Amino acid sequence: MISVKYDVVIIGAGPAGLFAAYELVENSNLSVIVIDEGKDVDQRACPMDRTGTCINCKPCNVMSGVGGAGGLSDGTLNLRPDIGGNLYDYMNYKEAWKLIDYVDKIWVKHGTPEKLYKATSLEEEELSRRAASAGIEFIQIPQRHIGSDHTPEVIKSIADYLRQKGIKFLLETMVEEIKVGKIKLSTGEEIEAKYIIAAPGRSGSSWMVKQAQKLGIEITHGPIDVGLRVEVPAVIMEPVCRINRDPKFHIITKTYDDFVRTFCVNHRGFMVKETYSGYIGVNGHSLRDKHSNNTNFAFLTRIVLTEPVENSTDYGESIARTATTLGGGNPLIQRLGDLRRGRRSTWKRIRSGLVKPTLTDVTPGDIAMVMPHRVVTNIIEGLERLNMVIPGVASDSTLLYAPEIKYYAMKVSVNETMETNIPNIFVAGDGVGVSRGIIIASATGIMAARGIMKKEGVN
Repeated sequence: MISVKYDVVIIGAGPAGLFAAYELVENSNLSVIVIDEGKDVDQRACPMDRTGTCINCKPCNVMSGVGGAGGLSDGTLNLRPDIGGNLYDYMNYKEAWKLIDYVDKIWVKHGTPEKLYKATSLEEEELSRRAASAGIEFIQIPQRHIGSDHTPEVIKSIADYLRQKGIKFLLETMVEEIKVGKIKLSTGEEIEAKYIIAAPGRSGSSWMVKQAQKLGIEITHGPIDVGLRVEVPAVIMEPVCRINRDPKFHIITKTYDDFVRTFCVNHRGFMVKETYSGYIGVNGHSLRDKHSNNTNFAFLTRIVLTEPVENSTDYGESIARTATTLGGGNPLIQRLGDLRRGRRSTWKRIRSGLVKPTLTDVTPGDIAMVMPHRVVTNIIEGLERLNMVIPGVASDSTLLYAPEIKYYAMKVSVNETMETNIPNIFVAGDGVGVSRGIIIASATGIMAARGIMKKEGVN
């Protein structure tokens, strides 16, 4: 039964969905509804923050709801067109930077601190030189930092503004199926729409694959990043984080010639557990007003699959499910020294080490029982190489949490306005593979909105 009709239905209230709605409400009179399976941003509380134990909320409050996975995140905004995705795939250099500036201004308008983290040319040159001498590439990025404790405030400001301008939100509601010209909700109701923007977020990646297969939307399976999160004393990372708040290093490993990278550095931050459908993962965040004595970062190795197993999302999920099984429903934790020696960590050895874990809802174990040998080799070699730039990062007491897997391996094929091969069905954000971070996700939402307005003849 069709209960209502809108010009545009947006599936997902993360940065991509919010910014698509923002662009539409600012520049058109189209009627828009945003649907998300999660809660409103001010109701998205993770019980583990109080109890220290994950109770497996469905859906996970960390991953779903207004603001998306980024809504309760560290809130680091990487202001480059080729970091967290690549806008150059869809537009020229000048247009890409113009769009980044436009997105940045909206975030700042709604409460993101104006302070810009950007190294001086001398600092950047020195760190780049040190990294290059170790065979590592240092990636310089202008950044803003909101902080996990203030990111919800910024998201709420954006959502409130959209509501004031007439955007309708339908929350705690699952979209069961996308059809041409309408969507079906889990309640059985249908909503008709001339245009659909699917922005389901990282937790909706597998759901999007199924929708694409049903509709005949073209998708490709690219590489997947598999790895873990590293936790070290903050003093070890301090000299580098002073230069760049979220320093990114790219490494080619010796044994397998594979690509390994650092990602999402949370200086003086905290580890967090994430719950997906059927498995768990880890992530990190940092607060603006509360600090720990540790710094954590993701350390990921890229895996490219070829025939007959090209679905790298399924492959990544199989690793995560194995980790969930061996951890008894919790992430695994291991000292780097124990991983090197081929032995399982124990709480006794962890507690006697220099690094005190900021996440204790974990199981001491052996990550080599979960990760393929090639991944483990890449991680150990990569950290030992990084130790040449950041002394102490590869010490025996360094803590490793697994798994951390970035699910942007599935990529929906789109044109320069994010429209799929099925007319009037658009996509945006991390969950469809066109971005890997808050800023580019926001940008792709704007691109989809502009694509719709172009078809409507709105300048």
